[in-house]
Amino acid sequence: MAIKVERFGETPDGKQVDLYTLTNENGVSASFTNLGGTWVSMLVPDKNGDMADVILGYDTVEKYLVNGPHLGAIIGRYANRIGGAAFTLNGTRYELYANNGPNNLHSAPDLYHRRIWEVELDESDLGSRVSFSLFSPDGDQGYPGNADITVSYTLTPDNSVSIEYHMVSDADTVANFTNHCYFNLAGQGSGSILDQQVWIDADYFTPADEVSIPYGTILPVKDTPMDFTVKKAIGRDIGAEYDQLILGKGYDHNWVLNHKAGEVALCAKAYDPSTGRIMEVYTDLPGMQFYTANFLTGEVPGKEGAVYGPRRAYCFETQYYPDAVNKPQFPSPVLKAGEEYHTTTIYKFMRE
Repeated sequence: MAIKVERFGETPDGKQVDLYTLTNENGVSASFTNLGGTWVSMLVPDKNGDMADVILGYDTVEKYLVNGPHLGAIIGRYANRIGGAAFTLNGTRYELYANNGPNNLHSAPDLYHRRIWEVELDESDLGSRVSFSLFSPDGDQGYPGNADITVSYTLTPDNSVSIEYHMVSDADTVANFTNHCYFNLAGQGSGSILDQQVWIDADYFTPADEVSIPYGTILPVKDTPMDFTVKKAIGRDIGAEYDQLILGKGYDHNWVLNHKAGEVALCAKAYDPSTGRIMEVYTDLPGMQFYTANFLTGEVPGKEGAVYGPRRAYCFETQYYPDAVNKPQFPSPVLKAGEEYHTTTIYKFMRE
């Protein structure tokens, strides 16, 4: 295992931005930057041993400072949407910024992935690890409580990237972190992902309205295009005349994972028949947003000039359900003062 540190650039106000590359004994590598703790690259072999970068991203700090699609970004304090850009906690109403129609999406506007995080590096038998830490003051993004946040990435000998999220606040607040990595197992500039196959261990999902806020109900996936309990090509049903797919312009929904929340378990798998690459997803969280990059525009070139248009990648965003803070029937994202928010999500890369 090894960790390489190199200069990536600097922010307009002169803060240094670095790139941290973790490499294991198999030659698999993962790179991250202290600008937002963002996941920048992931090089893994295909069935022939040829390496490719399987996550979308940018070549420059300037593009990451914008990063409208949140490529590889840590999302917090609250990932996904909060309906009406507001919530009530302990009798106090907290107003947020409406950046997605009437809703707040990914805790905009002062996004964590546009900030410089503190860094700590570590080598152990578990692998090479880079940890990013951030202090988020009371009122930051509209949320209550002074919060200490740490997100750690570990590259393990079995070609997994394990992400651990920690947060402690001095007041009751909400915590719902995810990573918004966009995956394409054929390679980050290879084009459509519609022939790649996905399995999701979820018998139910949370249907949403025209602005992507869940109604508060859960529906069975059986006999609908939302059923991934048997592995299938992403493109097989994505164009079906089904209201949820029409409203979302494809898959952009929360699946209710079958495993017991709090226990790290396999919840999803992706497979690219053309390269033989496989990715497994493990988490202890109750939900996962499967998103097929329906709103990527391609306006900003990606790494090596790649054009990132719609359906050229997909996200597996492990999470509490969207708008759960306003839906008491959903698992609660409320974090009590002094208690620790600690969740783990693992992305494991293989080939056949």
